Amino acid sequence: MLQGPASQPQIDIATPIARELNAVLDVFDRELASDLPFVNRLTQQVRNYRGKLLRPKLLLLAGRASGELTHDHVVLAAVVEMVHMATLVHDDVLDEADMRRRHDTVNRLVGNEGAVMLGDFLISHAYHLCSSLSSTFASRRIAAVTNTVCEGELLQIENRGNILLSEETYFDIIRRKTAALTAVCCEMGAVASGADDETIAALTRYGADLGVAFQIVDDLLDLTATEHETGKSVGRDAEMGKPTLPVIRFLAGASAADREAMIAALTHPTPDTPATLRSMLRGSDAIEQAFDAAASYVTSATAAIAPLPDSDAKASLIAAAEFVLARRQ
Repeated sequence: MLQGPASQPQIDIATPIARELNAVLDVFDRELASDLPFVNRLTQQVRNYRGKLLRPKLLLLAGRASGELTHDHVVLAAVVEMVHMATLVHDDVLDEADMRRRHDTVNRLVGNEGAVMLGDFLISHAYHLCSSLSSTFASRRIAAVTNTVCEGELLQIENRGNILLSEETYFDIIRRKTAALTAVCCEMGAVASGADDETIAALTRYGADLGVAFQIVDDLLDLTATEHETGKSVGRDAEMGKPTLPVIRFLAGASAADREAMIAALTHPTPDTPATLRSMLRGSDAIEQAFDAAASYVTSATAAIAPLPDSDAKASLIAAAEFVLARRQ
């Protein structure tokens, strides 16, 4: 179950798409099956990364909210999950993370070389699976969004250690790294259902805004939560010299002394830096400002799909947006 705000009843967002979601997992597993046992062991490790399967759910729900689901939706949902899994495997290498979903990361188990190759393996299978569809539209969109995600990662790497990262660049990074994929999930779900241009645009906007809100909250959790609470390595943004929205907002409004202290902590990061930042942020409203920014994107996302006809799938899309904020509670 995914819990929305206290005033709302609990809702399982997967209920309208439960049968198709099970089919997605079957397609995912069949596609990645190898005749090499150690490759199968690594892909089993990747299955531990699945979490709530947000992106396949968004694609299927967008399809259901705008028409009927087909086998193409199932294939596309498996494709976007493979792309997402590949980005997680590569991110863990870049962030030198040891834990994800309460399991060892692939790079911790087999080293960076093995993790990079496994990420590439997932991407190549995503394209192989996508090519099984009769239309080339999905292949082009998946290729384009993968390019965008890579550009976002490169932009973040370019700005690593840029303590005075601008808010504009921060949002550019997360729109490319996270929001681009959630947007294309909703877009492809609607297109595969034969939706009209207005509906496709509405669902794409929903996915883009939801992705921005999701990443803001994820960055908040990296600063404020524990490994036990998140199930993955935390504090890595601060240790890697990657300012996120709470830090950017803090620096914008801090006194000269507090600003100098924050910059000093970020300039020479240590394993204690996340705790230092948390202590400094508690004395400001920067965390609440960041959360409010995420909330505004959730509001925009739900407003985008307001014109869609009422349905179980639309209700699930609204609940998914509300859940993004509930993660922070």
